[in-house]
Amino acid sequence: MSNQHYSIAGAAPTLRDLFLVFARIGLLSFGGPAGQIALMHKVLVEEKAWLEEKQFLHALNFCMLLPGPEAMQLAVYAGWLKRGVAGGLIAGTLFVLPGFAVLLALSAVFAMYGEVPLVAGLLFGLQAAVLAIVLQALVKVAKRALHGPPSYLVAIAAFVAIALLKLPFPLVILSAGLVGAAFSSRFAKLGSEAENSARPVRAWRHLAAMAISAILLWVLPLALMLALLGPTNIYTTQAVFFSQTALVTFGGAYAVLAHVGQQAVETHQWLSTPEMMTGLGLAETTPGPLILVLVFVGFLGGFRDPGSLSPLLAGSLGGLVTVWFTFLPSFLFVFLGAPFIEHLRKVRWLSGALAAITAAVVGVIGNLSVWFALHVLFARVSTVNFGPVSIWSPEWSGFNLAAAVIAATAGIALWRGFPFGWMLTSAALAGMFVRFAA
Repeated sequence: MSNQHYSIAGAAPTLRDLFLVFARIGLLSFGGPAGQIALMHKVLVEEKAWLEEKQFLHALNFCMLLPGPEAMQLAVYAGWLKRGVAGGLIAGTLFVLPGFAVLLALSAVFAMYGEVPLVAGLLFGLQAAVLAIVLQALVKVAKRALHGPPSYLVAIAAFVAIALLKLPFPLVILSAGLVGAAFSSRFAKLGSEAENSARPVRAWRHLAAMAISAILLWVLPLALMLALLGPTNIYTTQAVFFSQTALVTFGGAYAVLAHVGQQAVETHQWLSTPEMMTGLGLAETTPGPLILVLVFVGFLGGFRDPGSLSPLLAGSLGGLVTVWFTFLPSFLFVFLGAPFIEHLRKVRWLSGALAAITAAVVGVIGNLSVWFALHVLFARVSTVNFGPVSIWSPEWSGFNLAAAVIAATAGIALWRGFPFGWMLTSAALAGMFVRFAA
């Protein structure tokens, strides 16, 4: 696997610097993909100047095309750009690790004691604060990604297609790419103009290294589990299921949760539907990508089928198996494609395609922002259909004033430059106060 890297904006950071920065990002990566992308932009582009604006968007465009969590893959790409494979491994691992550790601990607490009011209050406050982060992200990304009527039209069309027509995410992104390629003269100026100093990719050597890595880290462990544990063992079943899931998660966690929920609840019976919703709530308000909800699923599956192990150990192993086979493919996809994507930055039609995808991403983030806002501020949100059009309909009697106040206060704190960590801590304490005072 080639360890070359592209150092375009500023000097390449040391591995220690990269570790510290992505440890911070991993601890503060609340708010789903919208908030996480905004946080990485703030740190990597604005604060550290490690990436240029157009380079950041170029990387984001590529990651949106891949199956798996786009924000985590963006972290891997950014780390790879600055320090090669080692940087990508550090960045991607630290992006996932804090959320994995927190969610594994919360899964254990839930499995043994059920919902804990203290934890529920803390997550309530964080969720409200994250709403402010998500909305700020939407504004920032839109300002930087949309330039001229064509990009605005693509963004609006993507929002309508995702939010109202419920069209498949891959179809929306592919359509935007085709429009951008066909009208590259209108979009190519939005693409990256930065130069890179990397050596040409040795294609066959790179592909061979990636194939060997995939066999050793993904295929071989799966084959050994099938041979040694058998196809019906809980861990083998999870490894196969989550490997398949990693290959079809186009559009992020929301696009695959219905499938995962149905299979985990009805087919494998690892948990119930209400428990699946609890896991989703935990994943939405803990650091890391939303797809970490699968750790909750894997933990409960192992916890309830421990065999000769203690339930806690069995659940922990289920969580570890889940996170390995869910996220390993994302590392491989980024490392496989990134060198080629970087060397194609100057191809006009590709630049136009990726620039149009950037505009579509604004519409996608807008959809996520509206969805998240409605579910934070209202206790119940239903859907009303008018032919092919589907519109969210919140129940106004369930409006959560406390969540709105915390979110508004967090927004003001962000606007006034209040330290990010202190803002989240204050929101968490406010959420606990509200829950205990109710």
